[in-house]
Amino acid sequence: MKNLKDLFEHQLKDLYSAESQLLEALPKMAKNASDSELKKAFESHLEETKKQKKRLEEVCDELGIKPTGEKCKAMEGLIKEAESFLKEDAEDDVRDAGLIADAQRVEHYEISGYGTVIRYAKELGHDGLAKKLHETLEEEYGADEKLNKLAESRLNREAK
Repeated sequence: MKNLKDLFEHQLKDLYSAESQLLEALPKMAKNASDSELKKAFESHLEETKKQKKRLEEVCDELGIKPTGEKCKAMEGLIKEAESFLKEDAEDDVRDAGLIADAQRVEHYEISGYGTVIRYAKELGHDGLAKKLHETLEEEYGADEKLNKLAESRLNREAK
């Protein structure tokens, strides 16, 4: 990598890998959630994630690069951690609270990643791409907030 453009492209590919991995993980999280609202939140975010992956494909297409070629090791680790948690012998309410914790770690990682590529896009004069990527950032904030509300409104209390 020689410049910010190279780093920007690398980060986009990393996010693409992260979204691709998440597409495989979210159905497992939904399946293991016992709370119907949590299950719906995971299913809803699965549909959002499909759109986010497509959006990244559009950004990469506009830049003339392939979105593949990177493996997001951070997302791989976050998913492995969630899968490990699912193997624990936990009460349903506790499992739901733990799923929220694992999902929020994922959301916070994505929020950080999208915030970074938006700054790079702006710095490189790609204001249109920055705007497109900002749509995803807003969706990630929304997903995190939805999980927060579920945890704070009742799921954490039910896990007591």
